[in-house]
Amino acid sequence: MAHMGDLRIQNVNLQQSENQENHRTQGFSSPKALVVRRGAPFKIIMHLNGRPFNPKTDNLMVKVMLGHLYLRLPVTISKDEPVSRWKAYFKLEDLNLKSPSIFISSPANAPVGTYRLLLYVFSQSSQRVFAVGNMILLCNPWYPEDTVFVPFEDQREEHVRSDSGLLYMGSPMNLVSRPWSFDQYEPGVLEACLNLLQVSPQHTRNRRKDYLRRSNPIYISRVVSAMINCEDDRGVLKGNWSGDYKQGTHPSAWTGSGDILTQWARSGFSPVKYGQCWVFAAVMCTVMRVLGIPCRIVTNFNSAHDSNANLVIEEFYSETGKKLPNSRDSIWNFHVWVECWMTRQDLGSGMDGWQVLDPTPQERSGGVFCCGPAPVKAIRDRCVDLVYDIPFVYAEVNADVHTIIMRQGQVVGYSVDSERVGSHICTKAVGFPRPQNITADYKYVKSPNSSLRSRNSVVSEDSTLSRSSSQGVSVSLSLDKSPVAGEPILFTVTVTNREPVAKVIKENLDAQAKEYNHSPSDTFWETNQVIRLAPLEVTSLHHQIPAAVCEGLMGDDLVNLAVVLEDEASQERVLASEEFNITSPQLSIQIADEDSIVPYKEHSAFVSFTNPFPEDVSGVLTVTGSGLIQGKVHFRMSSLRPRGRVAQRVVFLPKLTGTKMLQASLTLTKRNTVIRGFKMVYVNPL
Repeated sequence: MAHMGDLRIQNVNLQQSENQENHRTQGFSSPKALVVRRGAPFKIIMHLNGRPFNPKTDNLMVKVMLGHLYLRLPVTISKDEPVSRWKAYFKLEDLNLKSPSIFISSPANAPVGTYRLLLYVFSQSSQRVFAVGNMILLCNPWYPEDTVFVPFEDQREEHVRSDSGLLYMGSPMNLVSRPWSFDQYEPGVLEACLNLLQVSPQHTRNRRKDYLRRSNPIYISRVVSAMINCEDDRGVLKGNWSGDYKQGTHPSAWTGSGDILTQWARSGFSPVKYGQCWVFAAVMCTVMRVLGIPCRIVTNFNSAHDSNANLVIEEFYSETGKKLPNSRDSIWNFHVWVECWMTRQDLGSGMDGWQVLDPTPQERSGGVFCCGPAPVKAIRDRCVDLVYDIPFVYAEVNADVHTIIMRQGQVVGYSVDSERVGSHICTKAVGFPRPQNITADYKYVKSPNSSLRSRNSVVSEDSTLSRSSSQGVSVSLSLDKSPVAGEPILFTVTVTNREPVAKVIKENLDAQAKEYNHSPSDTFWETNQVIRLAPLEVTSLHHQIPAAVCEGLMGDDLVNLAVVLEDEASQERVLASEEFNITSPQLSIQIADEDSIVPYKEHSAFVSFTNPFPEDVSGVLTVTGSGLIQGKVHFRMSSLRPRGRVAQRVVFLPKLTGTKMLQASLTLTKRNTVIRGFKMVYVNPL
């Protein structure tokens, strides 16, 4: 009787492509593991040689192991009940006894991580065990019971599956879109993100407790926030704001997360040098998307770092308009963090939704350099007694700026601005390569357009202090148009005599270069003049800073421009200032037959550049594209004369369908400048 023999398993097929398509994890190619999402069943097929499976006498059990934790799941005949726990079952209607399919499902709160699957076979005369393989379990934003569930498909595409995006830098009136490749489907990135959880202090201290707590995205996000910087652990990135990057890579040179995460993993988890806020945020965004937690990158313009938590930032100027490095507090022209989407069962349903997490090491939270998750709703409503780190983020978007004019150690002018900090907060729009203004999510915005209005005068009309200090004259400063490399900077100072007497006024102008997170350096342009005002006169003074003076100020540098007016009779002084960036030239990317791009077929892109500078330039062009180009392609660009144009053909071979990003950067040899460009590419399904 043949059927009485042992049940012999030839192999167990993990059905990788079918399962990963059903679980929306296609693109993750882990050679040794099946990648699935929690809360949804997946199917494995057992191929037998010898006799068929006999449901009456043969029993199967699946053992699911996470580290030393394990569960034994007897394989039962399915009854369609809601699954709140782990389960393994057959479906009677399609049970093939020669190669039975086993379905395994996990609960919506199963811990994230790499599991081992074993299959035990019990027949009348024997017991056998078969190692099925590894399964990587991720959060599931598609499943309503998961705490990271997002109800809209376009948002899940954007915040979980999209492997490229834009980060915003510069200044509110002159946004710079920095392309970034999240690289979650590139080889080694998935493994590096899972390793990040394994080398965290929480895991090394108590593995069992860490595995169990990994069911909760609040816990995971705090671990990741701390592990992106290396201040307390074997984290991914070393921050550096010194200006000296010889020991590593300049933060502005990175174009994607893949190189950073794979370099970190290959080096045995020693920190990659160097990161600044947008690099920390972008790498965190990659890790969260890999783990299945929806994530987006947010830029806060004029972000306060309020070191003594009194919601006041003081800025000091000389009587001639030079900004002084006197303050312990600081305002960064922009600061970049991430938001992750999750329910906050610890705080109640009013706090569900987007949560601020900031992996840039600024202040400690619970003894560790991490920040968040802080509900955006709690920041808007100033619920500063809730966890985590809400007062710190609240100050970043709401502090008041007190501007003080000093002369020989004495205060000679004073004003308050309550609109400048957090004046514009934005993220990439869902499905489009443009910014979306989310300022109103963080604060109650006075009028619908106030966040877009260019703030000219530090002497705001509604400030009682400024009204008393500038009884006689008021001043505002505005740029005539967005400054562009190679052109002069044109601006207008508007002076109002508020009294019915004539005045003699001295105008002092001062321009200093600055980095986004530092006090300005030395003055590179200044001028002054004496003007006469008739009673109650309003006059506009037009100025320009010559292009030659701003030569080196492109790309990541900004300009602090200030005007101080001094009333010669009363010695009263008022100030207005503006900080701005100068728009760099862009690379243009054109694609042949743009509408007919399909996987595994070569296509051509043309990257072109026109030299706007007054001298010849040369450099290296680098082109990358996750899912389009393997690694990076480099081209040397020999000398290009002023106004000269060059075009380079680049061949790419798409591997994945959907929206991808081709990005190019040209590093100029003599000038410390990188010129960038990007193009969104839609790869049609075959």
